[in-house]
Amino acid sequence: MRLLFYTLMAVLVGTCSSAPSLLDQVVEVGELRVVTRHSPTTYFVGPDGPAGPEFDLVRGFAEQLGVTLVISTVDNVSEILPQLISGESHMAAAGLSITESRREYLSFGHPYDTVDMHLIYKVGTGKPRSIEEAIGRSIEVVAGSSHSDMLASLSQVYPKLEWSVNADVEVADLMEKVAHGELDFTVADSTEFNIQRHFYPDLRVALDLEIADPIAWAFRKGDGDRLLAQADDYLITAERSGLLAQVRDRYYGHTKKFDYVGTRAFIRHFDSRLPRYRPWFEEAGDLNGVDWRLLAAIGYQESHWRSHAVSPTGVRGIMMLTEATADYLDIDDRMDPETSIFGGARFYARQTERIADSVEEPDRTWMALAAYNVGFNHIKDARQIVEWEGGDPDTWIDISKALPLLAKREWYSRVKYGYARGWEPVLYVNNIRSYYNILRWITASEPHEETVEPEGSIEMASN
Repeated sequence: MRLLFYTLMAVLVGTCSSAPSLLDQVVEVGELRVVTRHSPTTYFVGPDGPAGPEFDLVRGFAEQLGVTLVISTVDNVSEILPQLISGESHMAAAGLSITESRREYLSFGHPYDTVDMHLIYKVGTGKPRSIEEAIGRSIEVVAGSSHSDMLASLSQVYPKLEWSVNADVEVADLMEKVAHGELDFTVADSTEFNIQRHFYPDLRVALDLEIADPIAWAFRKGDGDRLLAQADDYLITAERSGLLAQVRDRYYGHTKKFDYVGTRAFIRHFDSRLPRYRPWFEEAGDLNGVDWRLLAAIGYQESHWRSHAVSPTGVRGIMMLTEATADYLDIDDRMDPETSIFGGARFYARQTERIADSVEEPDRTWMALAAYNVGFNHIKDARQIVEWEGGDPDTWIDISKALPLLAKREWYSRVKYGYARGWEPVLYVNNIRSYYNILRWITASEPHEETVEPEGSIEMASN
């Protein structure tokens, strides 16, 4: 019935000048219908429900309009245009590049981000220094994507360039094929590559095909500009207020630093070291209400899952507990792996409880991790600095900027708990975010994994 309603409205808009605008329709029906795709750079369902950069932004837009957000997902980017043309969806928030072929049917809003477009290859298979050196080798891209448009454009200059398109995969699937040697090249945006290289550390950028390609929300052409204008105002305000920066940090902050050797070692140690300790991580996670994979990521950052690890400063064990922390937790043997894991889980859970109630996830987790590393009192000092600077102390992005200032006399002399090597907890959190992300990816298909149903004023539209 909804599809019939929107189709009829679309016909009316095209034939009657007095028909309500698309914005009026959205407000009247009380729904903003958005089409997107499953991807770590757009939308996914995580442990706490719907998430993703596009989801966070479009949820805020729906809240500003005072309507319910209705998410419709498609399997491939080529399915987005039909959803908009039919009127089934009001807009697309799917990480779309602004291309000339899409402009024929779509109107694009204010670009809220940019990406670089890369030709991806596997290290050791021969890096091409030009497009000519990629000719004759296998290239596959997602059908209907800006990557396909780019190769079509390049073929005008390099007529011998050949490639195939696939409508049944996402870019991540094609990068996996490259990593496994089943394909020589694919094309990926920088955001997608920066995430996937943590899973497939042998992937590399062969060539930059485009720099700073703009990303924007899309609307059906001819539907009027009022909804688009509202979206533009929302995104421009989000950029000025720092919301866009927060969203980028939430999903991409941990991808900026990539350690090729360390990532390969982590994946290897998942098979060789973790199995011995995994049951304790799982049990400790259940007891303390913490994802066991996060606890395991902490353990790897602390000791690389070595039960007899000892640091120069005297912290020891898998979870690297200090003597003071062990006393606080009433732990006698920090070197006992089971005791250390359960103690570390309790200590982390305690840090989470101490974080202000006003801090939402995932910022709450990142701040608790920083407190685990540097101490909760220094997090309090960092919050004070953020307040002095006019920032938001409930966001990790602002706290992560303030923590390094605790190593500068002009700042640590002004706060209650004084000097701290404040850059260390920032690196610590970024590393754990990377390890945690890899663990979630590795274990995603395991039988015990549960899917969390979305909650609140968000509906899932069936396709």
